[in-house]
Amino acid sequence: MIFTDDNGYGDYEHNGNPTIKTPNITRLKEGGINFTQFYVTSPACTASRYSLLTGRYPARSGLGTWVLNPASEKYIHRQEITLAEGLKSVGYKTGIFGKWHLGSPNEKNEFTPESLPLAHGFDEWIGTNVSHDFENSMLLKSDPEGNNPIPGYSLIAKDLPANTKASESLTGVCTKAAIDFIKKNKDNPFFAYIPYNMPHLGLFVSDEFKGKSRNGELGDVMEELDAAIGDICQTLEDLGVRENTVIIFSSDNGPWIVFNNRTDSKYGDTRLKVGYATPFRDGKGSTWEGGHRVAGIINWPAKIKGNRNEQTPVSTLDILPTIFAIAGVEMPTDRTIDGRDIRSVLMPAENYPKVEDFSLLYSYFDNQPSAIRANEWKLHVRIGSQTKNNYGYEASRETPLLFQVEKDLGERIDLAKQEPEKTSELLTELENMELQIKKEGSFWDQE
Repeated sequence: MIFTDDNGYGDYEHNGNPTIKTPNITRLKEGGINFTQFYVTSPACTASRYSLLTGRYPARSGLGTWVLNPASEKYIHRQEITLAEGLKSVGYKTGIFGKWHLGSPNEKNEFTPESLPLAHGFDEWIGTNVSHDFENSMLLKSDPEGNNPIPGYSLIAKDLPANTKASESLTGVCTKAAIDFIKKNKDNPFFAYIPYNMPHLGLFVSDEFKGKSRNGELGDVMEELDAAIGDICQTLEDLGVRENTVIIFSSDNGPWIVFNNRTDSKYGDTRLKVGYATPFRDGKGSTWEGGHRVAGIINWPAKIKGNRNEQTPVSTLDILPTIFAIAGVEMPTDRTIDGRDIRSVLMPAENYPKVEDFSLLYSYFDNQPSAIRANEWKLHVRIGSQTKNNYGYEASRETPLLFQVEKDLGERIDLAKQEPEKTSELLTELENMELQIKKEGSFWDQE
């Protein structure tokens, strides 16, 4: 499972980018399914990753915010069941190779080991505790003999943005570790979660890829990521396990467009360093489509017929129930799982249960919904954007916005007054979901 950071829908060759080469990602698409309507639950790091690993909405996390920092007291709760824990329960070896961003040991949480990956089903890890642009971001690895910052881990590098050499090594270090893990476990079922740090600002690229792209530093970073994905796929091929390995590719949210016009940010001149949400409105930090709608590819040569553009909307919530069903993991029954089993979409020739209708809450900075999508319709009850640009609209529960987002990709034509029944229906659905989430609460509420 490969999860890039802050990639826009338009950052890839297969989605029409004219000056970034991503041939290996294109090969994944050509050998699998390209989801043209693929969603994440949050337009920011922590909350999006929480949903990917648990199949649950960010509001259920109890974290209260979409991004944790190194000093945040909370972390993904120990009682959450992650993809790694489920797969480990049926014999999978599990590893994470890249950015965690679901908690950090610190004074506020008494340096608890529950804040890092080994407590959540992963056998091994190398990567950063948070985004590499935090001034005290660390590159860590699991280590039975280690004791920094807590037992079971070792520090490889600290203060990453200032440590240019370490920052430029991130893509390569995580790729090598993932390949070593795959080689070591070629005779076992394995789960490799590879959440790359790039292309989150600041951009860092190894010497080998500097100046290679027609698209400047962003293109260099993307082409290094693409080459890394190619190396992973080649390793699977060389080991004879490619055919029966499911590869999932996506990004945690859209591009960080608030930096599109900045020449004086902490990252320097970022005007040409941010990706493309084209053809959708806004980007990271927004509950418009550009924040939540990203590239999504699922590739499984043994079972999935390739080279398919699939228009059925799906989200990262659907990954856990689908993979659990494929791998024979029992679904938890003591909590709500918000995703769906989409095997019938992946393998329509098989006799799998019909997939339920698509519904998605678009969560904002407080992990509460700003919008809801149901099938082709999307209702906004507040406008969320880091750019503070409301594009001429206002939205509230009394006067929501309604868009038909399969026809109106840029969310330009408000149909709330023309479709009062649909507006009322979606508002009721959003509020019912809010009530259910609040009533069930989080594991943090039970402490």
